[in-house]
Amino acid sequence: MQRLIFKVLMFAALVAPAYLHGAYAADPIHFGNKSVIPEYNVMVPMRDGVRLSTDIYRPAKPGKYPVILTRDTYDNGSRDQDIAEGYTWAERGYVFIHQDVRGRYDSDGGQHYPYKYEAEDGYDTQVWAGEQPWSNGKVGMMGGSYLASVQWLSAPLRAPSLTALAPRMTPYNYYQDVAYTGGAFQLSSRIGWAALISGRTNQIRHYDWDEKLLHLPLKTLDKAIGHDLPHFRDWLAHPSHDEYWMEYNVEAQADQIDVPAYNIAGWYDVFLRGNLTSFADMGKKARSEKNRHAQKLIIGPWPHTAAPSAKLGELDFTDAAVVSFDDIHIKWFDYWLKGTENGVLNEAPVRLFVMGENKWRDEQEWPLARTQYTKYYFNSKGSANSAQGNGTLSTEKPEAKKGHDQFVYDPNNPVPTLGGNLMFKTTPAGPYDQAALEERKDILVYTTGPLEADTEVTGPIEVTLYAASSALDTDFTAKLVDVHPDGKAYNLADGIIRARHRESFKSEKLLTPGKVYEYTIDLWATSNLFKKGHKIRVDISSSNFPRFDRNPNTGHKFAEDAEIQTAEQTIYHTAEYPSYITLPIIPR
Repeated sequence: MQRLIFKVLMFAALVAPAYLHGAYAADPIHFGNKSVIPEYNVMVPMRDGVRLSTDIYRPAKPGKYPVILTRDTYDNGSRDQDIAEGYTWAERGYVFIHQDVRGRYDSDGGQHYPYKYEAEDGYDTQVWAGEQPWSNGKVGMMGGSYLASVQWLSAPLRAPSLTALAPRMTPYNYYQDVAYTGGAFQLSSRIGWAALISGRTNQIRHYDWDEKLLHLPLKTLDKAIGHDLPHFRDWLAHPSHDEYWMEYNVEAQADQIDVPAYNIAGWYDVFLRGNLTSFADMGKKARSEKNRHAQKLIIGPWPHTAAPSAKLGELDFTDAAVVSFDDIHIKWFDYWLKGTENGVLNEAPVRLFVMGENKWRDEQEWPLARTQYTKYYFNSKGSANSAQGNGTLSTEKPEAKKGHDQFVYDPNNPVPTLGGNLMFKTTPAGPYDQAALEERKDILVYTTGPLEADTEVTGPIEVTLYAASSALDTDFTAKLVDVHPDGKAYNLADGIIRARHRESFKSEKLLTPGKVYEYTIDLWATSNLFKKGHKIRVDISSSNFPRFDRNPNTGHKFAEDAEIQTAEQTIYHTAEYPSYITLPIIPR
């Protein structure tokens, strides 16, 4: 197999999690501030007797203060920036708590098992923090990634002290958001992350990932990289949305949650679906009417957890894209925990960044009520293979009785991941020119003509595909692309569907080779202004590796297969089988 476009080393974004909490300089002035009392390694007991290491920063002046709680798996709070964060919040009149989750760093507990204990441990810590003599009984939580997961996982238990959340770039349904997007396993992020947090401290190793990610069967991949990862093997053992995943499915418990939340999301974040769904769900299902109207969402052109910057991938979104998460947190918690009337609830519920135009805009809901969902149909003269083919995209529905495109999907030569909603810096997230990939014959390319007017696409995106395969099981992928006048083609959103899960993520049904089936591919969402003269493009294929595992096309039991075979794929675009993408067009 030809080498991957990017050598996939997984750990850069997680081993330096400076922005999982907020952005704080390691200012030594804080450390000598006598107005703050730090207490390190306070062992807080959980209901089963396990004690969790907890650092506390509180104002020296006697009194009762609101609490900011972070529960962390990535470090024990001993870095300069962590200490500066604690001092900064204490200087603002808060008690700041940094706690190591069970089984990590200085906390008790056996081998760390991600997510498993975070609901009850989070609840117990929230109750404890609300009852301390220095607490005013109000607890807020903030943080990104895992530090956001622990917020939502504990929220359905409704600790009396839990008053406000600020989850940033977070999963919500752990089957769909963390492990199995569209039923396909998120290979690179899951094995890299599982290995990183497998021990008491971060396990930083160097592997030949070009080799290791090709390892089959997947169920022995952890041993192939020298690890024993029970949680990773459990994820592989549950490829359907079964009872195992229900324990971590906050989406199914939304009606049990009653807390205001400020969601911070990124258009190129691996957990974008989670943030968007949690915001929409809580606005409809929170237990009280008050908190249904107390949900906020901001979405910028950002990747997973990193500090906002003007540039991402190969595009410059200008300085407008740079936002202070710290400022957001201060205003949010001052209102909910201190009772400061700062007008935060008078602000629009949604603030989104329209890429292409590179401007922020306030909205009242998500998805936008004025959306015009518009079908753009695929068509060709029988050869849409590559950008040099004759694939077209238009709002005109096909009328022909015959029409299709074909390609061969070879798992030994998968389409490489190039940008998108990714998790690690060395498999870089964001927009990248897809032109080199679109030379491949196993990618079908459907493109509009140059647009006659600016066209805004903001909202959820879905591809409806009518396809047949020679295999018992296979994958289909879709990607939305903005083609600039200079020919550069930048990815906006993508998705995948595993054929055996075409009808349900809770059960599997193999294919009858050669039979036409309808597939729905969720591309999550975006906000982009396709400017006049640009083109809208959709790429269709069967792999996006190593973001997702390679479907071996055999139909055998997942993760146990060492056999691979090719699949002949046929995509239809006829009056009977009109394949299309549904775009959320916003009138301007």
